[in-house]
Amino acid sequence: MPNKKSHSSALHEKAGISPPEIISAAVVKNIQQFRKTQPSSTELVNGILEGNITALSRAITLVESTNPDHLAKANEVINACLSHANKSVRIGITGVPGVGKSTFIEAFGKYLTSLGKKVAVLAVDPSSTISHGSILGDKTRMEELVKDPNAYIRPSASGETLGGVARKTRETITLCEACGFDTIIIETVGVGQSETAVHSMVDFFLLLKIAGAGDELQGIKRGIMEMADAIVINKADGDNIKKAKLAKTEFNRALHLFPAKKSGWIPTTATCSAVTHEGIPEVWETIEKFLKLTKSNSYFDTKRAEQNEYWMLETINEQLKLNFFNNPDIQKLMDLTKKAVQNDETSPFAAAQLLLEKYFKE
Repeated sequence: MPNKKSHSSALHEKAGISPPEIISAAVVKNIQQFRKTQPSSTELVNGILEGNITALSRAITLVESTNPDHLAKANEVINACLSHANKSVRIGITGVPGVGKSTFIEAFGKYLTSLGKKVAVLAVDPSSTISHGSILGDKTRMEELVKDPNAYIRPSASGETLGGVARKTRETITLCEACGFDTIIIETVGVGQSETAVHSMVDFFLLLKIAGAGDELQGIKRGIMEMADAIVINKADGDNIKKAKLAKTEFNRALHLFPAKKSGWIPTTATCSAVTHEGIPEVWETIEKFLKLTKSNSYFDTKRAEQNEYWMLETINEQLKLNFFNNPDIQKLMDLTKKAVQNDETSPFAAAQLLLEKYFKE
């Protein structure tokens, strides 16, 4: 029999030349040292007030941290920035997934920067309930806006907060305002309970809709419609223009079913196309009319004051929860009670009561 030839795999790597050293060792060392360096709260504040985006990003990361050791430093930064905040218009934008929020925000943001505005986009990405991770892909979806020197996009993971609003979005707004951004846009994950939280931190609440998705009649449901200051039907281009105009009429009728707003503002409906930019300037004109009205009748300042009180109470709730779960004695007892609950040796309510009694006795 003829000898079988040994065959080597075609999938092998040939020896080649070493790639050139693009970055010098000294530069790499400096970068590594910079990343390891933890700036003081004073350095962060000074950087933010000077409009330094790196300082702003590091401060936001500090504020979002769940590490108890970071809390005091984060509070120092926020308190130092408070006197430089509250000089922006805060806009909440929501809509079901697929409505084109990111595309709309990019077109809207580019229009605002063309007017000389400084725009910060706080986009909340949903966290997986399984892996607890987030894609944080808004910067890739807003390719043009992310390159604009007068825009800042900060995607944040929603974490375990209700409906997907980032836990520290309210504080992040303060930092962005202190950094000189005069227009803050907050994008929510989608239509749901998160809208209540967003509504409690913005001046103007915009609801995006699309025609032909079978949700025109959903507008008659109260919830989200009562909170909206304007409804914009997106993707009103091409063959969809006629459907968008029809949807606008339907939503306009639905708005008349609701009682008048405390602000004295009558919600509006409009159509736009984030792709062709048709209707984008009109959206900003609507917001300007709203601001003019609410500032003249003092509703703007009254609402801001109420929002501050609301977030004080929310922060108390959050800190109590954080302190409870970070308590070492509670953590030990919780491991035992979890097993007892899983084995049906005690009820979840009795176990919770036991843990709370232990916590409040300390």
